Amino acid sequence: MDSGNRKKSMWYDLPGDLELLTRLEEGLQVKPISNTTIDKLPDKVLLKIFSYLPHREIIANAIVCKKWRTIAYDTKLWDAVSLRPEWNGLHVNSIDALLYLINARFAASLRYIEMPMDLITNPVLHDLAEKCPNLTSMLLDFSTAMQLHDFNELQAFPTKLRTMCICLSAVIFMEGFMRKIYNFINGLEVLHIIGTYEKADEEEEEIYEVINIHKLKSATPNLKVVNLYGINFVDDSHIEAFSSNCIQLECLAVNFCAKVTGTSLKILLTRCKKLKCLLMQQCSLQSDNVLAAEWEKSSVVELDVTATDLSTDCLIDLLTRIPAIRWLSAGQLDGFTDAVLKAWTERGNLKSLIALDLDLCDNLSEEGLYKFLARYGQNLRGLVLSGIPQCTDSLCSNVMPALKNIRILRMGLSEGLSYRLMGKIHVDGLLDNIARYGQNLERLELSWDPESLRYSDKSQKAIDTMRVRCLRLKCLVLADGKYYEIVRANFGRADRVTVVRTATNCSVSIVYLLTHYKDLINN
Repeated sequence: MDSGNRKKSMWYDLPGDLELLTRLEEGLQVKPISNTTIDKLPDKVLLKIFSYLPHREIIANAIVCKKWRTIAYDTKLWDAVSLRPEWNGLHVNSIDALLYLINARFAASLRYIEMPMDLITNPVLHDLAEKCPNLTSMLLDFSTAMQLHDFNELQAFPTKLRTMCICLSAVIFMEGFMRKIYNFINGLEVLHIIGTYEKADEEEEEIYEVINIHKLKSATPNLKVVNLYGINFVDDSHIEAFSSNCIQLECLAVNFCAKVTGTSLKILLTRCKKLKCLLMQQCSLQSDNVLAAEWEKSSVVELDVTATDLSTDCLIDLLTRIPAIRWLSAGQLDGFTDAVLKAWTERGNLKSLIALDLDLCDNLSEEGLYKFLARYGQNLRGLVLSGIPQCTDSLCSNVMPALKNIRILRMGLSEGLSYRLMGKIHVDGLLDNIARYGQNLERLELSWDPESLRYSDKSQKAIDTMRVRCLRLKCLVLADGKYYEIVRANFGRADRVTVVRTATNCSVSIVYLLTHYKDLINN
């Protein structure tokens, strides 16, 4: 090979060689390749990129260079801050460090803050009130506290709060703190009080009323959303207290408050004419108390009676008297039978029903479910049929044509209940049907355990079909196993790595369809 050919062959070994050689041969001027880096981006673009990072990474990026340090300290990145390291928040070593952050970083941009017990002090609350005029949401975590700070000198507190969340301790009495802030929180519209249900031991311990709810309700007359979660001392007298002073109440949640029996329901529905959402999961409701309430005169359209042991007759009376139910969660009820579905269909008003949760209602038959879903499935946006042995792949495939507007769907039996399943689940055919009729799906859970699933060597085609057709799918939950790995790898190759999740860490629910879902998010 001569020198000319040798030079020409060398050009062909370079990246982009064809285009470069052509331009040289044509005598055109070759522009040098620009050395573009992220540092060349405008500050506004970098600020937008930083806004997607957690604060820990923002702080780490601040030491890269002066430009990144300036952007990392921009107050626009500090409008929502968590200072609870156990919940992936920032760890602040001292009160002085937090006071510096309030003045230098948070300032007028701060709108939401979470603080643990050791940082809730007089100087911090004073500075938040003075330096952060736009602070509208606050979470105060006393759950790990063993002793309350001295708040006798507390003279200021944020006055523009719309949302406040208080995480209670089992042994710390809050009255010394609460009586100092009553005059500042009369504008609250959303109140969360989180109890110690999730931390409670199996052994029975003495129960203390660590916060005076009767005084609290007098200081918060403008409440629209009240969430009392897992508080072991809350009973019907506390519900009655809120109903007497909060006439604007639209949503009341008393989930996992075991002392609530329903004696206050009648007076609650009578006083709170705007109440639309009532959540009472795993309360100790008595059927007689529920029957005594005047449901037909209420405005309730969203109801949760999961795991409340209501009788069949009570459920029939309840569902046929509610004027126009929109959202219903009635899982884990032995009394929810075909008779309930039949009476509800014949005498109830289901025209507005968009979400239904029947988790673990295993006294329902396949025929009863099919008739109900074939008639009302077209309006449903969310449906949970998990834990029902009669809900098989054949039933799901038969009713999918009626679920064309479904956005949230959950079905299947967990590993502990798989022994009740008759036969295997042909998941390839099921995915084909879901992909054909469920193009609006956003969240899907197939919770059958790996041993119950049957799929072929060509299952990739069914997975491809779902991935291509269900473009709105944000979450696909499967039991951990071989099939989960196959589906996860398939979505991963299409750069949708966050879609497929394991049932160990994730569960699909219809709570996203609640009117006050965003207000109910806490902790």
